[in-house]
Amino acid sequence: MSAPRSFVMTGAVLLSCGALFSAFVPAPLTRTSAPASSSNLPTAAMSAAALVAPTAAHAAGEGSVWIPALSAVGAGFAIGLAAIGSGVGQGIASGRCIDGISRQPEVADDLRGVLLLSLAFMESLTIYGLVIAL
Repeated sequence: MSAPRSFVMTGAVLLSCGALFSAFVPAPLTRTSAPASSSNLPTAAMSAAALVAPTAAHAAGEGSVWIPALSAVGAGFAIGLAAIGSGVGQGIASGRCIDGISRQPEVADDLRGVLLLSLAFMESLTIYGLVIAL
């Protein structure tokens, strides 16, 4: 039962990636020294080559937009994953703290202090992700 669902999900991801990378339009080249055959490739094929081989992203010429475009996508993934991880961790920690306070109300002050310290550390990891993404 999971095989057809897996094939459908794989197909959906491939189609969405194709639509995403077809949105990037290369800038016109200022020099004509580049071979004419490389400009005839479809955009999806060029983006697939850029994903498979990182050296393909360093196109010759001053008009290449692949490097800034792919770095913007990578920065978006970096800050997104950092925010998701921190949010899940903060939610779990807060829930466990509330459980602990409800079971033993006399240690509420100790748990609250430890919770605030751990939340600050988790949020600092998100800020590190933002700094790295910039």
